[in-house]
Amino acid sequence: HVRSIVSTLTCMVVACLSGCGSSSQPIRIGLAGPFNESRGTSMRRGAELAIAEINQNGGVGGRPLELVARDDRAEAVVAVRVAQELYETDGLVAVIGHMTSDATLAAAPVYNGGANPVVVISPSASSRRVSRAGPYTFRICPDELQHAQRLAEWARNRLRARTAAVLYRNDADGRGVSSAFRNSFTALGGVVRATDPYLPGTLRVEPYLRRLQALGGADVLIIGGTANDAEQILPTLSSLNFAPTVLGSDGLAGLEASRVDASGVFVSSAYLPDQPNARNRAFVEAYRRAYNDQVPDHRGAGAYDIVYLLKEALDAVGTNRSRLRTYLARVGPRTPFEGVTGTIAFDENGDVADKPVLMGVVRNHQLVTAPGQ
Repeated sequence: HVRSIVSTLTCMVVACLSGCGSSSQPIRIGLAGPFNESRGTSMRRGAELAIAEINQNGGVGGRPLELVARDDRAEAVVAVRVAQELYETDGLVAVIGHMTSDATLAAAPVYNGGANPVVVISPSASSRRVSRAGPYTFRICPDELQHAQRLAEWARNRLRARTAAVLYRNDADGRGVSSAFRNSFTALGGVVRATDPYLPGTLRVEPYLRRLQALGGADVLIIGGTANDAEQILPTLSSLNFAPTVLGSDGLAGLEASRVDASGVFVSSAYLPDQPNARNRAFVEAYRRAYNDQVPDHRGAGAYDIVYLLKEALDAVGTNRSRLRTYLARVGPRTPFEGVTGTIAFDENGDVADKPVLMGVVRNHQLVTAPGQ
């Protein structure tokens, strides 16, 4: 009789471990971004590559990681719906995203609210408002002020520009870069002759550029938008025989692979694929093998780092959402995480305030580290 009870209990334990216990069920990580756009492709690929590598090496405590990807179309309304769906997904422990600042800010109240908040880590949302989005919101990219200061310093000190103009997408990222660049460039003794907004759906900038020409032109033109925006703006410059040096923040990443000639365009970024450290070289080689010789951008490298950062947290404290948040909040200057994008050390706002901003330049349809830094 005793043997029967022991046998029954043993079977129950084995059944639970194999069917209902933590040893077999996947650990789910959400991914939210505009995967219908080329700028979202690298982000998704970077996350998928990290997931595959981790699972090939046994997962986390023997449990596989599973990516739950949702397309937010870089729209605030859609991002809220995506956030609610991910928040309520069984077994989901954290979210990578969102990619843009508008989507990140719209979704933040969902992730930070309710009875069981969930950590969300963005690879690329640069608005300064993200710093105040909530204790469960983190990012591993520099903010718009850091990008703008780097662009202003490069334009004024490296390119010797005396005058500048700004065209910016009328969203949180574009407005932030425009305002911060204007303040930084002016503080360095430069003159900003024009700052003009545009809407992505009706991108008509020719009147702005003609007016700027009438004002005497500008040495540099800052594009506070996306690679797709710049792909439309550059031919307009050519048609007007107007040739300022063009610069932009990391939203322009991907322009190098476009159909237009973007040679000489400078892009600020926390990550460039030609960085020489061994970990990055191994990542770029693995990415190229997996994705038909494509090269990752800061979004893909950032998502890759976030997956590995979450693995480290899961190994340390398990799958409880609150404990994961506490662990990540302690990934600071004393206990940083070293990734392919460099050192990740969060401050009290979940920002990486000390992460350096690099300058890239488009050469032969590649974004490479600009000389002189």
